[in-house]
Amino acid sequence: MTTDEREIRQTLAQSLVELAKKDDRIVVLDADLMSCHATKCFKEAFPNRFFNVGIAEQNMIGVAAGMAAMGKIPFAYSFAPFATRRCYDQIFISVAYTGLNVKIVGSEPGVAAEVNGGTHMPFEDMAIMRAVPKMVCFEPTDATMMEKALPQIAEYPTAVYTRMFRKKAAKIYDETLEFELGKAITLKDGKDISLIASGIMVERALTAAEILENQGISARVVNMHTWKPIDVEAIKKCAKETGAIVTCENHNVYGGLGSAVAEVVVKECPVPMQMVGIQDEFGQVGKNEYLSEVYHITADDIVEAAHKVLKPRY
Repeated sequence: MTTDEREIRQTLAQSLVELAKKDDRIVVLDADLMSCHATKCFKEAFPNRFFNVGIAEQNMIGVAAGMAAMGKIPFAYSFAPFATRRCYDQIFISVAYTGLNVKIVGSEPGVAAEVNGGTHMPFEDMAIMRAVPKMVCFEPTDATMMEKALPQIAEYPTAVYTRMFRKKAAKIYDETLEFELGKAITLKDGKDISLIASGIMVERALTAAEILENQGISARVVNMHTWKPIDVEAIKKCAKETGAIVTCENHNVYGGLGSAVAEVVVKECPVPMQMVGIQDEFGQVGKNEYLSEVYHITADDIVEAAHKVLKPRY
């Protein structure tokens, strides 16, 4: 699988510039991370619509809420742990409780934080944001999906949290992508088991599906890019048609994608499940490949989980 030529952060920032040319409600707030988020291009294009609030994320959310109350559509950026858990009360009360349309971007999710270490490594961001009423929780897979998602995010009537891998991801999609928030995408069909993945785990699920195929197991791969509102019908379809599910996430399995899928499965169509993800651990310093092995979120780990869930059947 090839690496995307475009970084997701650059694609988002440049797409925001293009969107802002057509919509003067778009503003950007950044917590002193312009170089990390490539938002300098927005500042240069719209200096009066860009606000560097400094390393003061709680204040940033308050400012964004005030702007939204005045009819703006603010995009507020920081590293994922600081965009979520550091300012959770402001998000819950100032944004969500008051029904304001703030778009929050949290970068470097999970092991993508790499050498920034445990303090910067969010394994819980989607869990806490999923718990906010009406909050949309979205994780783009590559630059093309980010680009396609942006107009929908801007127009969505409630707050949206985007969990963004900053740099070049595996290229999963081309320009023919038809994308809708809240609607999962089946990347590969299969009849024996469904691998439901998100973010960087989509590529690993596709690799695992190839390995399983060589072992005589037909695996469906589904990209569940939107964790909330989750695609209930897609999950029910997977459960009914394949009879087994493995979820794959770069996130704590407690409250994460596995939990979100299980909430549907247990109510709608109970089937055997396994969850590949962070097993209730804190982050640590390391590169992506090393951390993925430490936390057991590799393609091989997905294959192992598939065999576990299918064991009673074979």
